Amino acid sequence: MDDFDGDLQTTLWTTAEAAKAAGVAPGVIRVWAHRGHLRRANSPKARVPRYRAIDVVKAEKATRGKARRTYALV
Repeated sequence: MDDFDGDLQTTLWTTAEAAKAAGVAPGVIRVWAHRGHLRRANSPKARVPRYRAIDVVKAEKATRGKARRTYALV
């Protein structure tokens, strides 16, 4: 995750901004929202979804902590 300036409670990010901050692809942000890990901060009728920065940080932390990566021994 990047270092942030400003208030994470009130800062709103677009999907692209949230993805850049979390270090993931924009599609991952959409998946998090679809799975309920991340809620839109603006109206569902709005053309561009916006997410609260603090919610993105929490979703990133939760999903990285739950990631189950296994690697085969070679």
